[in-house]
Parts: sequence; structure tokens; C-alpha cells
Amino acid sequence: MSGIVMTKKMLSYIEENLEKDLTLESLAEYMNYSKFYMERVFKENTGVTLCKYIQGRRLEAAARKLAETKQPVVEIAFEAGYGSQQAFTRAFRYEYRCTPQEYRRIGIFVPKHERIFMCMGRRSSKLLFGYRGGRAAA
Repeated sequence: MSGIVMTKKMLSYIEENLEKDLTLESLAEYMNYSKFYMERVFKENTGVTLCKYIQGRRLEAAARKLAETKQPVVEIAFEAGYGSQQAFTRAFRYEYRCTPQEYRRIGIFVPKHERIFMCMGRRSSKLLFGYRGGRAAA
């Protein structure tokens, strides 16, 4: 399987399982490749690590829920894969420059980590992808 095909398959799996307990190990098991190899291929093809991409996509989904629902912040934090509201608040503040509560008060969803779409250009063999990434917390 080529690196581009593998990356497309990883992206698809991530998007379908974003709200599940998604780990590098579970992705490696699904893909039947070494997690180290997959991480390297993903980074080469997208410019971002798998973990940062997953974290960014989850934070974006959380930001949407904060702006568009009345769901409690602690529930959103757990759905985004954080073990505590404090860890979620720290990561969210690092990325969005405000707390989840402040973001909710503003009430406007602003995407920061959009999904990566990969395709081969018709007239060239260059890889085209779209990702408007920002900062991601460690």
C-alpha cells in the first residue's frame, strides 16, 4: 500500500472514530502496520503528527459543541478524550486563547483544525491536501 493510500485510509478511520477511544495502537491494529511506520508516513504526507491531528480534530468538535449546544463542559471534555475538565480547559485555552466557558459565552464557532482531504492532482503527481492547523497542546 502506498503512503498516500495509507494516509487516506488513516484519515478516513480517524474521522469515523473520532468520538471513540482512538489511540495510535488501535489505529495500528486496524491498519495492520507498525505504529512507528504509520506515524512517519502520516507526518510525511500531511505535515502534522497523527496525535496532533486527532487532538486538533477533537478540540474542533468540542468547540462546535460549546458554541452550538448547552451540553455541560465536563461531558464535552470526556467526549473529546480528556480525563478531566481541567486538562481539557488547559488544552482548549492553549489552542483557542480562551477558556471553554468564555468560548461558549461568545457563541460563535470558528474552525481551527479542519479535516484533511487528500487527492492526487490531475495534471501533476503532487499531493494536495487541506488542513488549516493551529497550535495543539502537548
